[in-house]
Order: sequence, then C-alpha cells, then structure tokens
Amino acid sequence: MAFEGLRQNISELDENVSSYVEHSIEYAKLKSFKISMVLVTYLAKVILVGTIAVLAILFLSLAASFALGNAMDNAIYGFAIIGLIYLILGIIGYRFRDKLNKPLLKMFSEYFFEEP
Repeated sequence: MAFEGLRQNISELDENVSSYVEHSIEYAKLKSFKISMVLVTYLAKVILVGTIAVLAILFLSLAASFALGNAMDNAIYGFAIIGLIYLILGIIGYRFRDKLNKPLLKMFSEYFFEEP
C-alpha cells in the first residue's frame, strides 16, 4: 500500500513537472514574440519617420544651397558651404557615437526585463 501511494505521488510529480515545462516554454515563446514585435514596430516607425526626415533635410539643403549660391553669385559656394556643415555634423556625430549606446540599452532592457 505504501508503494502504491508513492507511485501515485511520483506520477503526479511527473505530470506537474511536465505541465510546468510546457507552460514555461509557452511563456518564453510569448515573451520572445512580444520583444520581437516591439522591435519590429519600433524599427518601422524609425524607418518611416527617418525617410520623411531625410527627404525634408534634402529639400531644405537644396533650398539653402541655392539661396546661399544666389547671395554669393556662385551656386558652387552655396553647395560647398552646406556640404561643409554636413561634414562637421558628421564628424561630431562620429565622435559622440558611444554616447548613444547607453540610452538604447536602457530603452530595450525595459522591454526585455519587464515583469509580467
């Protein structure tokens, strides 16, 4: 009789462990889906807004180049000045590229380590 009770307890333990593993796998799948969807939607927003911003900057740069060129009576000077401004901004961005890592890690760690 004692062995029958022990066998029943072991059987219940096996079922409970199997259920726990199954639910843990399902939770991991849902968590990875949530994180991947946050990443995909964030990237889609960045691409959309980035594309619009790049087009706006392109047209504003062309307008500024032509305006400077007309003011200086030489279009090449206008484009050269705007090009130098972008070169300086690029160098500044390159120098401070490491400062971007901390905010990005903080933002994405909030989604990854978020408690259910």
